[in-house]
Amino acid sequence: MILPIYVYGQPILRKVAIDIEQDNYPNLQELINNMFETMYHADGVGLAAPQVGLNDRIFVVDLSVMGDEVPEMKGFKKTFINPHIIERTGDLKEVEEGCLSIPGIHEKVPREERIRIQYIDENLESQDEEYVGFTARCIQHEYDHLDGVMFVDKISPLRKQLVKSKLTAMTKGKVSCSYKVKTLK
Repeated sequence: MILPIYVYGQPILRKVAIDIEQDNYPNLQELINNMFETMYHADGVGLAAPQVGLNDRIFVVDLSVMGDEVPEMKGFKKTFINPHIIERTGDLKEVEEGCLSIPGIHEKVPREERIRIQYIDENLESQDEEYVGFTARCIQHEYDHLDGVMFVDKISPLRKQLVKSKLTAMTKGKVSCSYKVKTLK
């Protein structure tokens, strides 16, 4: 089922998500399926639970669409349940990012090149993995959503000032995109 994506200004996007108790989440697989379906419908490569109005510590990523250009991304489709980044290393690199919850805005965001993350996968097995480059960037972007952080929080003060009016418009329900959204108004 395609869920509405919550847009900048929604309070849920600023909350710190809570770890999921798998025993108390009988519809976990349905949620995972709905998140992937919603993400694909919106042409995204990642989606976190707060973006669909849930205060749960889970996100999905599918980078396989980039597999032709970057072979290591071929078949990269994962669910991260209760993730915790243990380590961030490497130089900060600025790369342009966008977000389904901030449609129409793309800005350069500084992020570390390498991460180590612990999480539970879709088979409810514990994982401890390292990622580098674009994969690490995507995971950090989605992970930030679980901590109530959005990519515009990480851009330079000048760039923040330049996008401020667009962000203010979003908080007033003025959003134009091709997928279903939930705004404040």
